[in-house]
Amino acid sequence: MAPLRRLRGQRVRRSAAAPQRPARQRRRGSGQKRHAPGSFTYASHQAIFAGFLPTPAAPGPHPRLFAARFAGSETTAERTFVFDAPDLVSGLADVGYRTACIGGVGFFNRQGALGSVLPGMFQESHWEPEFGVASPTSFEAQVTRAEQVVAGLPADQRLFLFVNVSALHQPNWFHLPGATREAGDSRATHAAALEYVDEHIGRLFAAASSRRPCFAIVCSDHGTAYGDDGYTGHRLGHEAVWTVPYAHFTLDQGATP
Repeated sequence: MAPLRRLRGQRVRRSAAAPQRPARQRRRGSGQKRHAPGSFTYASHQAIFAGFLPTPAAPGPHPRLFAARFAGSETTAERTFVFDAPDLVSGLADVGYRTACIGGVGFFNRQGALGSVLPGMFQESHWEPEFGVASPTSFEAQVTRAEQVVAGLPADQRLFLFVNVSALHQPNWFHLPGATREAGDSRATHAAALEYVDEHIGRLFAAASSRRPCFAIVCSDHGTAYGDDGYTGHRLGHEAVWTVPYAHFTLDQGATP
């Protein structure tokens, strides 16, 4: 599972309309417009780990892929993976998965009590400054760590790998040639950050599918406003924040980007 931090749904639609490599077209071809379960990282991830992924932006109800067992759920369907645990991470561990988190933003850095809650759900968690929002090469470093995690597992060990992709979070101006710190972030630098992630995500897919077929979820936890109706940032109720892209798909074993 790889949430792309603060990724705007509108930005993905515009980027997908541009000329692309065939591999990129395959990765984005199944994308959907959805509504985020929260307007900032902590809220959205608590919901996602409880089984509440971004919801299709159309009237429901919409059956969920994962759900904790509780009476009265209207979105737990016949094919939903139902777990008897407080969160999906623990539920997968209970049925034999190794759970690993590669953090990005501060809510995953274990540098305080709050930054330890989300990574504390996993059997192993990783965070380094080079994975964080201030690093221009954060995603490359995260993918390298993901490759190491996968390579260290026994061949028959199932894995739930979660990568909190931080590259789109502010600051992202350094992903656009010619942009400056003084000018700050913009929709153009946001798009450049997405292009940076897209250049390297094939390595992540290759690692995740190197030992067995891999079910992948790529989405955003929330969007970002860049002056939309006067709003900037997130943790606010605007369409630019609650509308996010989402895709899930299965990668064949040995899939190449």
